[in-house]
Amino acid sequence: MVGRGSRTSASTAGTAAAGRIRHRILIIEGRFYDHICDALLQGATAELEAAGAAYDVVTVPGALEIPQVLSLAVSAGLIPATAPTAWYSGAIALGCVIRGETSHYDIVCNNANHWLMDVATRHSIPVGNGILTVDTEEQALARAQGGREGKGGDAARACLRLIEVARQFQGQSS
Repeated sequence: MVGRGSRTSASTAGTAAAGRIRHRILIIEGRFYDHICDALLQGATAELEAAGAAYDVVTVPGALEIPQVLSLAVSAGLIPATAPTAWYSGAIALGCVIRGETSHYDIVCNNANHWLMDVATRHSIPVGNGILTVDTEEQALARAQGGREGKGGDAARACLRLIEVARQFQGQSS
């Protein structure tokens, strides 16, 4: 996969040995603010590893590119899980948009979130949205936190829960 790499956590070793990893998640990160994205990514991956999920990370320049990557994954048949060639059970979007002096903030926030949810709902993709939209860097750092308690961990938990709901609706066991 393109990006920063793929990881199968040590906690997935048992399920991998049994022939199946419980979930593989596509993490799409817009790395406009590296230090904030590092904390978001650390929180998301810690949560996924605790859940025994594998993941791949695709890195793009900013939040506006995140929905495009999700759409490309749909076009390639990698997601949603109902696609015959599906590789991913769900996706996590991570990024940060900090208000500046122009209206660009509103454009980026509105479009990134709108198109992310549009692709997710149109294709029934479980997506955890960890794109921070804040006024200051201090607010972003407080929300990112690192660890499972921050917004990266929240986005991972949301994604995993939506996968379970989707499977329940499809009549599958989890």
